Amino acid sequence: MRCIERPRRSDGVGLARTVGGSLEKALVAKRESKYVDFKERFDPEADGEWLELLKDLVAMANSGGGAIAIGIRNNGQASGADVRSTLDLDAAKISDKTFRYTGDHFSGFEMHDAKRRGKRVAVIEVAAVDIPLVFIRPGTYAISASQQKTAFSQGTVYFRHGAKSEPATSADLATFLERRLDEIRKKWLGDIRRVVTAPRGAEVAVFQRTASDSEGRPVKVQFTSDPGAPVFGKLDADVTHPHRQKELIQEVRKRLPQGVTFNSFDIQSVRAVHKVDDQTKPEFCHLPKFGTMQYSDALADWFAEQYTRNNGFFEDARVRHYEQSKRRNSQ
Repeated sequence: MRCIERPRRSDGVGLARTVGGSLEKALVAKRESKYVDFKERFDPEADGEWLELLKDLVAMANSGGGAIAIGIRNNGQASGADVRSTLDLDAAKISDKTFRYTGDHFSGFEMHDAKRRGKRVAVIEVAAVDIPLVFIRPGTYAISASQQKTAFSQGTVYFRHGAKSEPATSADLATFLERRLDEIRKKWLGDIRRVVTAPRGAEVAVFQRTASDSEGRPVKVQFTSDPGAPVFGKLDADVTHPHRQKELIQEVRKRLPQGVTFNSFDIQSVRAVHKVDDQTKPEFCHLPKFGTMQYSDALADWFAEQYTRNNGFFEDARVRHYEQSKRRNSQ
C-alpha cells in the first residue's frame, strides 16, 4: 500500500491548475519528464541546491505545473536520503526564496510527505502560473574556492524541455499563450452556457464580490428583506443572527443611554406592534427549524435608532401591546 500524507501546504494559490495527478505521477514515474523532476537529496543549508530547486520549480510552474520528488535518483529508484529537513521547510521560506529571485510571491505549491516503494520521499506539487515567472537576478553559487556556477541568469524565463529546465524559446512562449487562451476560452464558454441554459424568467445580475471561497464563488452578499431580490446564496444564520434573546437585550442596552430600561417584554411588545418577525423582517430575526428565535446586530441597532428618534418608543410599544392583548382576550 502506498502511503501518502498531506500535512503541509502553502498559503495562497490553490492547486486547481496543476497537471492532473502530478503527485501520483511522481510516485510511480520511472524517469523524469516535462512534469516530473527527481532529486536524489536536498540540503536546505546549501545555496547551490536551493538555486537548482528554484530553477526547476519556476520552469515547472511556467510549463503548466508538475511535481518535484526529492529522495529519488535519476533512474527512478528511491535514494533513501533523509528528507525530514525538506518536509520541515516552512512554505513561506520557499515563497520568500522565489520572491528574491523572481520578484513574485509565488505560493502555488504543496509539500507532500509520501513513500515510494517503502522509502520516505518529499514531493513538491507545483501549480501553473497565469503569467510566466522571470528571474530578475542571477542565481550564481560557488562550487569550489575558485569556481562558480550559474543556475540561471538575470532576465531569463525557464521552461521544461523534456526532463530538463532550460531557457525559454519562442515555441515555449507560444505554447504558454495557447494554454492561457484555452483556459480563458473554456471559462467564457462555461459562463455563456450557464446564461443560455438558465430557466425562463431568470435574470443575469452583475455585482461586486466581497469575498470568495476556494473555488472563487461569493460567500458574502447584501442581505435584504425585499422578497423580489435575486438569490445568490444562503448565508449562515449563526453568523448573521448570532444573538438569542438574552444576548440581544445586552446588545441593545450597550447602545442605549445609561439608565434606560430595556427587557424581554420590550422585545415582545415591539415585535408584536411593529411586526418585527422572521417573515416580515428576515434581516432582523431568524427562526431555525429546531430552536428559538435568533436576532441580528442590525436589530439591536434598529432598537437604539428608534429610541433616539423617540424616547417614548418602548413605552408606546408596551401600551399598544397591552391593548392588543386585552382586545384579543375579550373576544
